[in-house]
Amino acid sequence: MFAFALLLAVVSFLPCQAADYRAGVAKVDITPKGSVWLSGYAARTKPSEGVTQKLWAKALALEDGKRGRVVIVTTDLIGLPRSVSDTIAARVAKQYGLDRSRLLMNSSHTHSGPVVRPNLMTMYFLDRGQTDAVEGYAQKLVDDMVSVVGAAIADLTPAKLSVAHGQATFAHNRRNYNRPERGGPGPVDPDVPVIAVRAMDGKLRATLFGYACHNTTLGGDRFQVSGDYAGYAQAELESMQPGSVALFMLLCGGDQNPNPRGTPELAHKHGRTLATEVNRVLAANMKPVKPELKTSLMNIELPFAPHTREQFLAESKDKDKFKVSRAQKMLRDYDESRPIKSVQYPVQAIRLSKDLAIVALGGEVVVGYALRAKQEFSGDLIVAGYSNDVMCYIPTLKVLKEGGYEGRDSMIYYGMPGPFTEDVEETVFQAIGT
Repeated sequence: MFAFALLLAVVSFLPCQAADYRAGVAKVDITPKGSVWLSGYAARTKPSEGVTQKLWAKALALEDGKRGRVVIVTTDLIGLPRSVSDTIAARVAKQYGLDRSRLLMNSSHTHSGPVVRPNLMTMYFLDRGQTDAVEGYAQKLVDDMVSVVGAAIADLTPAKLSVAHGQATFAHNRRNYNRPERGGPGPVDPDVPVIAVRAMDGKLRATLFGYACHNTTLGGDRFQVSGDYAGYAQAELESMQPGSVALFMLLCGGDQNPNPRGTPELAHKHGRTLATEVNRVLAANMKPVKPELKTSLMNIELPFAPHTREQFLAESKDKDKFKVSRAQKMLRDYDESRPIKSVQYPVQAIRLSKDLAIVALGGEVVVGYALRAKQEFSGDLIVAGYSNDVMCYIPTLKVLKEGGYEGRDSMIYYGMPGPFTEDVEETVFQAIGT
């Protein structure tokens, strides 16, 4: 395993001759067939009623000419649970010989896509038919994800990569929004990283781009399947660049919301804004990416603050049905002598060149992680959340101490016992820098 310190010891941009990768790209429609319960909002009262926008899984395979290969998969989904991503990775390793550290799976976190069990199950109270639909979707999703990885690998041909950055400003920090007691507007990250993949004749084949903002333009009063602003951004960009595939990565947007939000028109608007900015970057001077692939994946333990069976016995009598659901789950764990004390957390790094690295973190990572990482490590660093396993929110120490939804309350819906210990941020950064 390559050390993270080596992977992230990126240097300032150096002049280099354009060097060839081999790249392959593929996409598969993962839109639910029929009605299914949509994820992300506890207030929903019924399953989906039609599709306004198809959902996609897209894969970008890269080889550096030295037998180094990585595959980056993006999905228009709320998030992939570890049980799903591990199953996909095991099949990909068996069928295509791809080491686990070389497969990155990121989710857009659309709140208008299907439930993907078992994450967030404390939030839902599904009948047998709805449960069968959700389980059937997950089974087909695994097959689709494995197939799109294989299709991207089969598509490998000589290519050139380049990178540049734009900005978008429709995200705001929802923790500080209209909260003057928290010191006014909170931190945001307007960065829009753009990686272009071009054929040897210069034709654009794929664009990998990201932004740190929740896909929650559409609210819980909507029951149609949609990729939200990220889905519209990808479709718009593919329209602007015919014949290419646009892949969206959600960055550290755990505490970021679109502003304004609430209507399909606004989802279109934000998607168009993002696509227009990416298209502008593609037409500007982009820096060539000299191929040098290296990867690492670590699974670390993030401990929860101490809790007791008595705590959840009291919570089981609460008037809040979601707290009761979480308490019942915790009590079962206690009764079976396996109370949850920590969560296994994936930290992945992919270095595409000496100048460019992607850090992929699990969970709903708040923006402070990206801002700190880009201060502490030199060079061009893309920091993504929502990668490989979306098990719960990952707060900074500041957010944890403040409490609120991202620091504490969201754990109810994720079926976790409570907040993390106060060393959560340092534990993650120790892994990044090891």
